[in-house]
Amino acid sequence: MNLNKSILKRFKDGMDAAVEAGVTEPTAMSVATVGPNDRVSSRMMLLKHFDSKGFIFFTNMTSRKGVQLTDIPKIAATFFWGKIEQQVRIEGVVEKISTKESDSYFASRPRISQVGAWVSQQSQLLKSKAVLENKVIEFAKLHEGQKILRPKHWGGIRIIPDRIEFWYGRKYRLHERIQYKAEATNWLVTRLYP
Repeated sequence: MNLNKSILKRFKDGMDAAVEAGVTEPTAMSVATVGPNDRVSSRMMLLKHFDSKGFIFFTNMTSRKGVQLTDIPKIAATFFWGKIEQQVRIEGVVEKISTKESDSYFASRPRISQVGAWVSQQSQLLKSKAVLENKVIEFAKLHEGQKILRPKHWGGIRIIPDRIEFWYGRKYRLHERIQYKAEATNWLVTRLYP
């Protein structure tokens, strides 16, 4: 089910306020995934786009998170903007975005980031920093003057929420919590105790 205008407005208002307040990385979100034996792991990722279909970030699909999201396509993401005392919690499932969308975003990245997507065996053991640096130099030399295409193992993930909570810090810890929960054909909006 698509996100409604109220959800999108709340999220955009929060993101805009975080940017205006000078939050260092307002698009940073903690992303939690589930792996073997129901082991949960989390890491920081950068949101690259959001619309009525969901929230998009990009990753190496062979990384720990990529494999976990392929095996168990469930996710939780949290934005925390301390300067403005706001938090957004998102829970749901994921899907890969189209090849065309991934190609388009990859082409917009700095060349060194494109090289990095090819040479980084994300989440695998690395003997030394020098090994990675040498791979970057070798790949860049080998493809000098050529367009670098997106590797098949790298692409976009869309979070499709079924629950979103907006948290607003208030005095005396009487925080405001507004929850949107997907229900059949619409979103149920409720208030939660702090």
